[in-house]
Amino acid sequence: MSKGRSEAATGAPGILLKYLRDQNRPYSAQDVFGNLQREHGLGKAAVVKALEQLAQQGKIKEKMYGKQKIYFADQDQFDVVSEADLQSLDAKIVALTATVQSLQQSCRHMEAELKELTSALTTPEMQKEIQELQKECAGYTERLKSAKAATNHVTPEEKEQVYRERHKYCKEWRKRKRMASELCDAILEGYPKSKKQFFEEVGIETDEDYNVKLPDP
Repeated sequence: MSKGRSEAATGAPGILLKYLRDQNRPYSAQDVFGNLQREHGLGKAAVVKALEQLAQQGKIKEKMYGKQKIYFADQDQFDVVSEADLQSLDAKIVALTATVQSLQQSCRHMEAELKELTSALTTPEMQKEIQELQKECAGYTERLKSAKAATNHVTPEEKEQVYRERHKYCKEWRKRKRMASELCDAILEGYPKSKKQFFEEVGIETDEDYNVKLPDP
């Protein structure tokens, strides 16, 4: 055992007696150990030994609940509380509970506000963002100006003519592809080899060979 742990164990009875009197509620040895271990560096064995010693000396009370021992302060040392005092304490508890709830709500509001402020851009970041947006806007303005100044605009009539021609050629493409497919199928009915071999011998190249897809109508 280290020197610090040894000194804590020696003073354990006094520490535990004060704790039980201040808290004035029942605890198991494990509860006391868990609550005081970090602050005072008490070991589990020292806590159990000190509690048993205090109980034997009559300084605290000990009761068995099943297989577990419960320790609490001797109630004879406390003044008798009148009914009026109990009601006063209950009123204080209600008032304090309301205060705690109000403070918790305020804390939640402040935490939400802090989160919002933390995620927001700082003034220098905003200034930099504004400069970048202004630069981007200037670029778009220049492009728009160039587009308006161009003389090679396509008129609506020319655009419509292009679409009509596209439709015409795609229709013809689809027609000729169907005719070629029907013709090849007719030949293949009496052809002794596979379709692939027929295409190779004749030298037919398909749209699929070049990953070309017929546009939608």
